[in-house]
Amino acid sequence: MITIRKIDASCFDLYDSVSMNVDVCSEYRIKRIDNGLGGMVFEEVPVTPYIKDLSVYERATEYEKEFDITYWKFYMAFDGDQPIGAVTVAARTDKLHMLAGREDACVLWDIRVADGYKHQGIGQRMLDMAIAEAKADGYVQMIIECQNINVPACKFYHKQGAVLSKVDMYAYYDEPDCRSEVQFLWYLDL
Repeated sequence: MITIRKIDASCFDLYDSVSMNVDVCSEYRIKRIDNGLGGMVFEEVPVTPYIKDLSVYERATEYEKEFDITYWKFYMAFDGDQPIGAVTVAARTDKLHMLAGREDACVLWDIRVADGYKHQGIGQRMLDMAIAEAKADGYVQMIIECQNINVPACKFYHKQGAVLSKVDMYAYYDEPDCRSEVQFLWYLDL
């Protein structure tokens, strides 16, 4: 039986044990029309398949070293006692640039479902719980970051009603292993 529950920092080791692999088979390529003044065209194009492990960038056990997580919420999905999914929602955090100082918005900082449990509605259930609590906490919008190489996530957020509002072609320029990736910021009204 799969259960989802709110957790605290005492469970961060379990949280980090959940894989965060993205099966990349396609990506969104962006073509700027008239150097961007004429708009942009997004095209999903196939790529040589590979797996990208995003957990190397997100470790719950490291959050408190960089941020004040007082207003952050954490949720995990379990199959019996086995951790199979995790979600972090961040809010009211000074050094969290995506919030731009907003106190009425939160950030879906991380969502992951273990390999072997994807496409079973677990991510949807975790997101639904996170959204319900964010609404109850008075947030009016959830900001969600993903990359052009994570087409399944883009389609998932679009399906939720999120609107792609920011595209940063150089967001990861200082990170050699993902320099060519494009940052997408989605905004979901709650």
